[in-house]
Amino acid sequence: MNILIIGAGAIGIALGASMISQKANVSFYAREKTAQAIKEEGIQRIGIFKHITYDNTKFNVYTNYDEIPSDIFDYILIASKTMANKNISQELNENKRILKSNAKIIIFQNGFGTDEAYLEYFDKTQVYCARILTGFIRPQRHISEITAHTQPILIGSLQNANAGDVEIIAQIINNSGIPAQTTDELDKYLWAKMLFNCTLNPLGAILDASYGELAKTDYSINIMNNIIDEIFDVLTASGYSTLWNTSDEYKNEFYSKLIPDTYNHRSSTLQDIQKKQKTEIDVLTGKIIQLAKQNNVEVPVNETIYNIIKTMEANFEESE
Repeated sequence: MNILIIGAGAIGIALGASMISQKANVSFYAREKTAQAIKEEGIQRIGIFKHITYDNTKFNVYTNYDEIPSDIFDYILIASKTMANKNISQELNENKRILKSNAKIIIFQNGFGTDEAYLEYFDKTQVYCARILTGFIRPQRHISEITAHTQPILIGSLQNANAGDVEIIAQIINNSGIPAQTTDELDKYLWAKMLFNCTLNPLGAILDASYGELAKTDYSINIMNNIIDEIFDVLTASGYSTLWNTSDEYKNEFYSKLIPDTYNHRSSTLQDIQKKQKTEIDVLTGKIIQLAKQNNVEVPVNETIYNIIKTMEANFEESE
């Protein structure tokens, strides 16, 4: 099995190490600095699950599609930041020769609707998404550290495609030590993740706090409760559903399990702010605001949080 991982950040490196550990042939498509780092240092997956290390003889690294052979990849795993989706989807379309005829694309990103850019060029039976409630950081360019985990990685389709077609990827991740499986209800789980991310990521970045620290005071809890209530209003008005019927049901699990399980994790939004990189706020809180406007729902707390993050990142560069 030949797998191309686009984006060699924290998630991409962890996925690559997982795939190699199960005997898959892995290639990375990365920017020059990251490509050079993993060529020189190899890759490492460390943290709360099994540690895995491979030198550069165990994988290929590309920085240009012209370097890649034709008719080679069975799966493309997208592990870049969401801001790159437009360019990545266009480039993949222009270089379809590298894909086998039945190749699948799986998007390992935050947010909802991240498949839209790829559906412009690829059939809905080829495009899948993953729900991740596992915390990854990249302490060095070639190292992925898994810092937190609360639920299995879930892979499925937002377009009613057969999840069985990506079962092998879920099995590989699971067998490598990170719990993973497929689902036919990915939309519900992605909205569960949106609730989690939109509540914790931007607020953690604004307050420079871990997830657990955000639950320590009544003031930050009040902000999070308002964010959650507004998102449930948007879900109801938009015709979407998730795993909980009411915001109170979600809050019970949020404070009793989800935050304790990820207590020390510091959000990817905070990591981006600290690195002075653009965040993924537009596919998180920005998506909530978009749906709210379409359905005439008021979301003042989400709008305020969004505006603060956009102000903080105004002069930052886009990240890998």
